[in-house]
Amino acid sequence: MISLFKARKKFLSPLFSFSIRRSLSSSLSYSHENGRYSEVFIHPSAVLHPSAVLGKGVSFGPYCTVGSSVKLGNCCKLYPSSHIFGNTELGESCVLMTGDVVGDELPGCTVIGGNNIIGHHAVVGVKCQDLKYKHGDESFLCIGNNNEIRELFDSQVIGDNNLIMGSCHIAHDCKIGDRNILANNTLLAGHVIVEDYTHSAGATVVDQFCHIGSYAFIGGGSVVSQDVPKYMMVTGERAELRGLNLEGLDMKSLGAAYRNIFMSTETVPSSIEERLTNMEHNQELYSVPAVGAMLQSIRDSFTEGRRGICKFKQWLGS
Repeated sequence: MISLFKARKKFLSPLFSFSIRRSLSSSLSYSHENGRYSEVFIHPSAVLHPSAVLGKGVSFGPYCTVGSSVKLGNCCKLYPSSHIFGNTELGESCVLMTGDVVGDELPGCTVIGGNNIIGHHAVVGVKCQDLKYKHGDESFLCIGNNNEIRELFDSQVIGDNNLIMGSCHIAHDCKIGDRNILANNTLLAGHVIVEDYTHSAGATVVDQFCHIGSYAFIGGGSVVSQDVPKYMMVTGERAELRGLNLEGLDMKSLGAAYRNIFMSTETVPSSIEERLTNMEHNQELYSVPAVGAMLQSIRDSFTEGRRGICKFKQWLGS
């Protein structure tokens, strides 16, 4: 899978379709032999278009449907009543559970990497749920490798090794990195960016254009309307910073930096900009890579076009 956050600006470029398909398709294996149904199990009630490209060892349960432009890698398995349409490619060892619908007969493409599990009755890669979408516009879905995606799902770009639980919604133009956990009923509005190793608890709502930094944790039932910087924990009906998600990280250095920025004991209050600048001049802390990454993540949230960061009670007036 291409590195999502090193090449993020490329995803919506005019070359998106070509570059994504070339990157992922190069790792897909298909059977082009004359006996293309060898090593393939097809239930008599399944309907496969003769132009579909099938890998070795694929299997189709009862009442499955495969369209004319579909390409399936080796050892894919479609459970009963699962359907694949449009310009759709699946990598090796993908599993579609009962009732899935993947792809649509629309301009654009759906490219799914290897070893992904699409849960029961999921709908992925169909018409973009964006009011700006016009008939004939191209829609793209790109999913990496080793993801498990449950029901009720709509997305754009997803990395590798994510767990997306039941009833999640990932809206148009979202970008999800690697090794994230989105618990049940997590809802991401349009244009949200989620980096790597984040965790959202159940019934979380993230407003459009928000940015969730790596290793962030969002508490259950939270409504996130501004950015969550790297390593931060937030919770609340209007989510506020509650501390650091320090599991497996440098607790001493990150904790000291967090306290200096958000829990200052100065008698004369200083602005967030002044506190960040002071931390950058503290060579002992700033030289720690995680601290530098956290400070940059905070600064990025205040650049033009971004939403700022979730509030913290002790510096609401700064």
